[in-house]
Amino acid sequence: MDPKVMADTIWTLVTAMLVFFMNLGFACVETGFCRVKNSTNILSKNFIVFAASSIAFWVLGFGLMFGNGTGLMGTDGLLFLGGADNSPATGEAYKGLYASLNWTGVPLLAKFFFQLVFAGTAATIVSGAVAERIKYFSFIAFSFIIVGIIYPIAGHWIWGGGWLAQKGFLDFAGSTQVHSIGGWAALAGVLALGPRYGKYNKDGSANPIPGHNLSLALIGCFILWLGWFGFNPGSTMAADPEAIARICVTTNTAAAAAMLAATVVSTMLLGKPDLGMTINGCLAGLVAITAPCAFVSVMSSAIIGVIAGILVVLAVIAFDKVKVDDPVGALSVHLVNGVFGTLCVGLFAESQWTPGQAAGLFFGGGLKQLQAQMTGIIATGAFVFVASLVAWKILKATLGIRVSIQEEIEGLDIGEHGQTTYPEFVTRKPAYSYVSIAERIAE
Repeated sequence: MDPKVMADTIWTLVTAMLVFFMNLGFACVETGFCRVKNSTNILSKNFIVFAASSIAFWVLGFGLMFGNGTGLMGTDGLLFLGGADNSPATGEAYKGLYASLNWTGVPLLAKFFFQLVFAGTAATIVSGAVAERIKYFSFIAFSFIIVGIIYPIAGHWIWGGGWLAQKGFLDFAGSTQVHSIGGWAALAGVLALGPRYGKYNKDGSANPIPGHNLSLALIGCFILWLGWFGFNPGSTMAADPEAIARICVTTNTAAAAAMLAATVVSTMLLGKPDLGMTINGCLAGLVAITAPCAFVSVMSSAIIGVIAGILVVLAVIAFDKVKVDDPVGALSVHLVNGVFGTLCVGLFAESQWTPGQAAGLFFGGGLKQLQAQMTGIIATGAFVFVASLVAWKILKATLGIRVSIQEEIEGLDIGEHGQTTYPEFVTRKPAYSYVSIAERIAE
């Protein structure tokens, strides 16, 4: 086998495994940010969503997204993964049914697995925003819909050689394709569900509902940060030393800058450095750099991170003011900063890293690339939001999407699963009392 093909395949699969591991990160962050009475439900949703994603993407999604077809969707290779392997290891490259992926020579199944873990991430984003009031099986049903239909159709436009790609839209690792799509679908779900019981008062003010375990949330953030070193550099789908090294550094720099910015801004606005805001600041920087990570300098990535850290704090506060109840800040992290990160390609991209494409506005490229980015944001957002809202409404009319008020108050762990995450401790009478100790001291 060609050594380059071998190296590229190992790199692609290892980074895909890192992205797969991000499922644990999302599970920890979301569970930590939610109440103890719903923790089993959050863990279970984040666990089973990848199973649903795997089947939906294998059966239908991969073909819709990457199959040869029209500018709107793939029409070849539907209904179970199929087609020829175009790896150079098999001899002369063969286009097969998935010509849009011929830019990388790794085996077809390596391409499939790498794209699968990204699709699963988009579905997982929805989980946190609709947490603490959604029916378990309705969420699973929506996961099949988003990964099997909504995500891949938009993905064909962006990564499958569709009409947005033909217009020059760039999204290297998925600020729009993964994060904004998950964010738009989540926003539709939040609006269809309504806020949690007790979240807002009649005068419009919001009641804080703190999560039960910031330790777990922080662990999850670290796992996600690690996973992003597969998410962004892995999107080269090739062991290109210069590219993957630079993308690692731009990714890390944006995360660090955003974390610091979010901490400072949350302190200024809330009076204290809120750890939840710091965690979401880190994630916001990672989301924002996902689209431009391969096209910008390290200095630009730091600027992008600072702005992302400011945006996420302001967005969390703004969503609360308009009564959009998002328990974990998923909309502020993934939707708002997914849009911002996509725009950053049109602002900060440099021609040395975008061959054949226009540079960003700040580097002499004028408005051309920025216009392409705005077209992609608007078109993808409109399609995903409307399609998701229709899906949520259909589920609402059939399966129902919200648990009963009694179940919501008592917790979804018992109502949906009949079990709790944490064992109850038996209360035992201590062998001593403070009174007896005081009597002994007096003696």
